[in-house]
Amino acid sequence: MGLLNAMDSSLRILYAAGPGDVIGTYRHWKAGRDDPAQVAITYSGQFYDLCKELDARGYVISTNPKRERITEDNLIIEHRPLRFARGPMPLYHLGQIWHGVRLAMSAKRFGADVVFVADGTTHWFMLGLVRMMGARVVPSLHSMLWPKHLGTGGVINRMILWLNARFFRRGASAVLSISDDVSQQVRSMLNGRPLHIIPFLPNYRPESFGDGFPLPEARTPFRVFFAGRIEQNKGVFDLLEIARQFKAQGRMDIEFDLCGDGSQLEPLRSAAIEAGIQEQFHCHGHSSKPFMREMYARSHVIIVPTTTAEGFNKVVAEGILAGRPVITSSICPALEYVKEGVLEVPPNDRAAYAQAILKLKDDPALYEAKWRGCCAVRGQFYDVSRGWRAAAKTAVSLGKP
Repeated sequence: MGLLNAMDSSLRILYAAGPGDVIGTYRHWKAGRDDPAQVAITYSGQFYDLCKELDARGYVISTNPKRERITEDNLIIEHRPLRFARGPMPLYHLGQIWHGVRLAMSAKRFGADVVFVADGTTHWFMLGLVRMMGARVVPSLHSMLWPKHLGTGGVINRMILWLNARFFRRGASAVLSISDDVSQQVRSMLNGRPLHIIPFLPNYRPESFGDGFPLPEARTPFRVFFAGRIEQNKGVFDLLEIARQFKAQGRMDIEFDLCGDGSQLEPLRSAAIEAGIQEQFHCHGHSSKPFMREMYARSHVIIVPTTTAEGFNKVVAEGILAGRPVITSSICPALEYVKEGVLEVPPNDRAAYAQAILKLKDDPALYEAKWRGCCAVRGQFYDVSRGWRAAAKTAVSLGKP
């Protein structure tokens, strides 16, 4: 298999990433530039930087569906699709278990000293196999372990959670955590046992947003911007209903821009046409990085109406960096870091989202206060000492538990 030189005594770090194109990112990284498809600095790019800084051998395994594998210099980079990722629940769990077994085998053959594992790679309890192979295991948590407002689910989910908790207590060497909400869930599983929980934030280049974009000269139309997957659980149909209500109320001075792809893009466009609001509700589809920057600059507020728990929605950070007040709820753990620039609403409350838009449109003093809040909290996302690479380096330095 050619997993580098087995006799080499260099530090060996394996990173089990999410579904991103880590090979494409590597090619940009090798050329000395960031991946142009991403606004934030990619986590795989930060991993390559970490390996270079520590003079370590690196192995990256992504669940990207486009199967590919390269070996260059001190790095092995592989796209290893996750089986049954969208299959029926029994097959989904089987795919998670099989991926965990393969990951453990790869870690053993590579001779990994430390293994970082991102969410969605396998069930966390399967990482006990990796630990048995002699590697230190560090979960990299980018999302909630269970829905914040919905509980832990049915019998199977509770059993998996129990097994996962057992791993976190006995098998994890440290944890990288994207938010305090995620960290609190980890602590709740530890039963008082000590575990290093190392926080990190998304990182951005200062040149990406600088000191924010100048505010639009005109406040009419008042532009509400959504960026992300066009799916039901992202709240996009709530935005459609809000736009419909605004038109019925004669509020033609508010327009919505939605950028992103997803299974509900065409149904959403069709629903907007059927409702006769396509002039106020613009579905732009998949958008390039320059177009996204333009939309941030044209907008007045950013809205994140997601209806399911997640980790740190980067759109919240990007709205703050752009200098645009954000409307979201506590379902989004990013809120805790940027409250000064956010107008918070109750979770899944469509009427509250609509009212928040109207408040920011009709109350210039409130809008300015939230704009100043964006300026006050922007710097943390440019601080590399708070990014994933710095957290991972700390985890490597901890040594054996």
